[in-house]
Amino acid sequence: MTIPSDPNTWIIVGLIFLLGLLIGAFLTAGGRRKWRSRYDAELDRRRELEKTHAEREKHWAEQEKDWRERDSLRAAAARNSRDPADDRPL
Repeated sequence: MTIPSDPNTWIIVGLIFLLGLLIGAFLTAGGRRKWRSRYDAELDRRRELEKTHAEREKHWAEQEKDWRERDSLRAAAARNSRDPADDRPL
């Protein structure tokens, strides 16, 4: 008995195929909406994290700029710490 020669076998194969389609449809019922909502939530979370990261980077860049300016002012003050009045001959 081979598959092409027996019509009952074709009917059984067709029924198994339809059963697989039905089971697949029932298993994914509502799953697409859940998947989509989770995906959208993940996108929103990622955007929020990227925004927070950008703000943090901007803050630290400004902070580093302030630190460099203070260091340069501190170095300039250290170089000019001598009072010109101290250089007068006694």
